[in-house]
Amino acid sequence: SAQLHYSVPEDREPGSSVGDLAKDLGVDLRSLVTRNLRLVSEGGQRHFQVDLAAGLLLLNSRLDREALCGQSPTCSLHLQLVMENPLQLHRVEVDVLDVNDNAPQFPKPEVVLEITEVANPGTRLPLEVAEDPDMGSNSISTYELSPSKHFTLSINVRGDGVKMPEIVLEKALDREKVAVHRLTLTALDGGSPVKSGTAKVTIHVLDANDNPPVCDPPISKVHLEENVPVGTLVTKLNVTDLDEGPNGDVEYSFKISNNAPGKFTKLFSLDPRTGEIRTKAPLDYEESSAYEIAVRARDKGSPAMEGHCHLRVELIDINDNSPEIVLTSLSSPVQEDATPGTVIALIGVKDSDSGDNGQVRLQIAKELPFKLVSSFKEHFSLVTNGPLDREKASGYNITVRAVDSGSPPRATQKTFYLRIADVNDNAPNFSSPFDTAHVQENALPGTSVFSVSASDPDEGTNAKLSYSILDNGMQDIPISTYFRIDQDNGTIYTVRALDYEQDKVFQVPVEVKDAGSPALSSTAVVHVFILDENDNAPTIVYPSVPKGSAFHQTIPALVEPGYLVTKIVAVDADSGHNAWLSYQLQETAEALPFQVEHRSGEIRVAQALRESEDPHRLVVEVRDNGTPSLSASVVIVISLEEDSVPDFAKSLDLPRSSPKDTNLTLYLIISLVSISLVSCVMFAVVAARCVKAGTASWTFADCCRGTGRKPTSHFRGQMKPDGFIKYLDVGGAGLTSQAQNYTSCFSPMSDQSDFLFVKPFSHSSTAETVAAYEQVTSTLASPCDGQAQPNTDWRFSQTQRPGTSGSQNGEEGGAWPNNQFDTEMLQAMILASANEAADGNSTLGGGTGTMGLSARYGPQFTLQHVPDYRQNVYIPGSTATLTNAAGKRDAKGAGSSGGNKKKSGKKEKK
Repeated sequence: SAQLHYSVPEDREPGSSVGDLAKDLGVDLRSLVTRNLRLVSEGGQRHFQVDLAAGLLLLNSRLDREALCGQSPTCSLHLQLVMENPLQLHRVEVDVLDVNDNAPQFPKPEVVLEITEVANPGTRLPLEVAEDPDMGSNSISTYELSPSKHFTLSINVRGDGVKMPEIVLEKALDREKVAVHRLTLTALDGGSPVKSGTAKVTIHVLDANDNPPVCDPPISKVHLEENVPVGTLVTKLNVTDLDEGPNGDVEYSFKISNNAPGKFTKLFSLDPRTGEIRTKAPLDYEESSAYEIAVRARDKGSPAMEGHCHLRVELIDINDNSPEIVLTSLSSPVQEDATPGTVIALIGVKDSDSGDNGQVRLQIAKELPFKLVSSFKEHFSLVTNGPLDREKASGYNITVRAVDSGSPPRATQKTFYLRIADVNDNAPNFSSPFDTAHVQENALPGTSVFSVSASDPDEGTNAKLSYSILDNGMQDIPISTYFRIDQDNGTIYTVRALDYEQDKVFQVPVEVKDAGSPALSSTAVVHVFILDENDNAPTIVYPSVPKGSAFHQTIPALVEPGYLVTKIVAVDADSGHNAWLSYQLQETAEALPFQVEHRSGEIRVAQALRESEDPHRLVVEVRDNGTPSLSASVVIVISLEEDSVPDFAKSLDLPRSSPKDTNLTLYLIISLVSISLVSCVMFAVVAARCVKAGTASWTFADCCRGTGRKPTSHFRGQMKPDGFIKYLDVGGAGLTSQAQNYTSCFSPMSDQSDFLFVKPFSHSSTAETVAAYEQVTSTLASPCDGQAQPNTDWRFSQTQRPGTSGSQNGEEGGAWPNNQFDTEMLQAMILASANEAADGNSTLGGGTGTMGLSARYGPQFTLQHVPDYRQNVYIPGSTATLTNAAGKRDAKGAGSSGGNKKKSGKKEKK
């Protein structure tokens, strides 16, 4: 290893050469790279770098000797150089040379000194030393002071060589001539060029205490009323001192002597700095009419000098005693039903003054329901002066004011709180007297239905509410067997599963009662509507066969496709979508020559039959539109008979013609004659009745009025308090017809009711609802009133039937009703349209009538989108169904069976 030594000034720029390493190490420049010359010390890598191409040690960054070595006299950096092949280690020492790059600087740019004006010449004022980070000759060399008549600069050197500047007083000072002296102190270093730093020196000349405080005037007099509040300014002493600073700063204090005892110090206060005299306690003329006060004024000079002031305070006698209110007794709380005149409190007053100043009167606010009654001198009673209501005011802050008769009058007041005790005088109130709730049928017992809420403005026990359900006798079974209520929170729960088909709506009267004595209560009604579920499977009305049996039907062998074999009639106890039925044949291994209409249930011949075919077994499934869907099925066995007509008598359990009757022509003649005779008698009876009634002009429909049997139907309605129908149910009699909302009157002699045409009800007002109810009643009593004769063919066309019965799918033309209420309204619209058809205004299913469906369900929604319930009516012995005259589908079948209709006419009439 070898030792190399270099030096570099601290102000050298980065990249400057520090030393020639190749030369000093004796190494060829070309071998520096191969031997991998490099710095290995951390400090050297930060400040230096090696130029291998030139073999030089270069400065990597600017050096700051003061930052690297501080105040150290020497500053050296040690480096290590490594060369390989062979491995060699060289030490390099670099001395950082100081440069005069820092100017002297004082700790404070401004220095303030003080000296008294009586200071002797030669007095020294030390100054702070300036600082210079540079070392040696570049550090501080000397100090200089700006010229002055009174001050000079003296420099002393400490043991460590630091120079200490001092200001020396050369000439006596006079504060009255010059109060402040301003000088400039300069520090110079020994560098080249010379750098300097300055500081401003301000010398204040302090005044000497040569003037005593003077009071003006020395003796004064003040008049003061005895009723002044504590802290009132009595006077402010006027004292002057010609000196300044502490010599002119005067402090005040009371002067106590034997002739002037210190009692006034308890009544008056003196501000030691301002000389203000104030009252610190109430002044009483009766105790003392005047006070003598002596005040000492002393400055803060050295030595201190003082002056004296004398003050006489004379009091003016006034009405200085306020009335005093004494609350003798108070009855709190007081019941809110207290009668007027009830004594609430006893109040006494007193006043230490005499004469008019001692006469006292009491007052309270006029808006309070109380009044003061004088019992005897200086004693009053506070009594009620009106009804109290805790719900409006639970308590009163009563302020009693007492005023004497002095001049000016003095007053005092006393406030106390009177609490009003609650009385159970408010019944609970429901948030709404009528509420509506909905619950799904078959919901589990304990299902929450609705929560009623009530409030009671009373408090405590009087506001503790309990709920209960009342049995009002409106239902056959107590309402408590259907619902129960939580007596604490008013939540209504079901007690058992509910059946929509049995009860569609309940009126649940709820009573809320408080716990007061006596208890008060109120009631509200909750209308609970049962929402239908698909819990009833379809019931097949026709054909009616025992369970496990099959229905046998015979048809002629030679029938054309489209021939009506029979019709399946089914009903569903549910409502809405759940009651919409569809018919289909169960799939079999072999194809059947029959088909069933999806909506109407009609079974027709699909293809030509062979005479030798065996009986066909059909399983017809009836499925509703609920979720999940329920179904029922019936087995029909169809047999072929050659040269025969459909034996509908067998299917309807009617008496069949005996095969022994061979004289068919004779029987037909007898039947025609009998029918003619019966018709003549019937018309004669009708004419007689019309003549007896005095009808000048009559029609068949007029005479038909009232002759039909009154149908066994029912009408139930539930109205809301605002007059609108909340629930409406119109039903027919029995399950003999799919359309239970119809009754028929084909002739005055008819006693069967299969159809009822009613007009829709108006929900506009209570009066219109009642009128609608009367109209329905009259319609039920005389269903043939004003009914037009039906056309010979009043059937729906094939294109107007919904679902698979027609050419258009009912789910594609428009939006179906999406809830149970809309479906029931839709059925009511169908009834209204049927009534209009009966009045002759429109046909039942044809024309452009939409019954208002387009306005509710869209312009594409018409009758053809509604399940054709009228197709469920089947006329035994005939291939005809209730369709429009424009229908093309059944025309051929009806024509081919025309002869058969004549032969079975007697059976049809039966």
